[in-house]
Amino acid sequence: MKSKIFFQGIQDVLTLLIPVIPFGIIYGVLGLELGLEPWAVIASSFVIFGGASQLAFVQLLSVGTSPYIILGSVGAINSRHLLYGAVCSQYFNKLTNGWKILLSYLLTDQAFAVSLPYIKKNKNFRYHLLGSGFTLWFFWQISTVCGVLLGNIVPPELGLSFAIPITFLSLLVKELNKIDHVIVMMVSGLVSLLLFNFPLKIYIILSALIALSVAYFLIKNFKRFAK
Repeated sequence: MKSKIFFQGIQDVLTLLIPVIPFGIIYGVLGLELGLEPWAVIASSFVIFGGASQLAFVQLLSVGTSPYIILGSVGAINSRHLLYGAVCSQYFNKLTNGWKILLSYLLTDQAFAVSLPYIKKNKNFRYHLLGSGFTLWFFWQISTVCGVLLGNIVPPELGLSFAIPITFLSLLVKELNKIDHVIVMMVSGLVSLLLFNFPLKIYIILSALIALSVAYFLIKNFKRFAK
């Protein structure tokens, strides 16, 4: 039963890996082009494991940016994971600390997207999240290593121009038939554009908080959205 749930998690996340693989390759290539050693690129991938935040990390590190600015930028970009943790905390309460730490590490965008519906309906959810999260982690690390091996063959402009947007659009496309979700997305995008020049990429946090406030308002004031 546990193995069946684990493989179900793998199966559910596979379709979201298509944009992740070029993203990881570009990260590996970009890390080398910015002057980092191969071991540093791969090691940072294990520690941070956060997609866009890793790109920001290697770019800032390569130009000698202050550690405080690096931590602030990476933390701001990864702030969405605070929301993931807050949503899942009620389901993680009864798990051991070991499971909490492991699943929190694997709770990335894609794993959250495919495992949350399962988590809400099944008590024995941890193996599903383990399957989806580990699969994403594994392919990200493999693609990063491939990027390191490829070196300068893959131009970084190619990856940065399409890999990041497609990664997130692949998560959002199924929500485009829900008017309340579209409204929240538009609000978040508009706020991001207006606050884009704020320091430390704080616009990421502000756009998320404002969009969540709009979502809360819609749910509380319009019954057809509170489903």
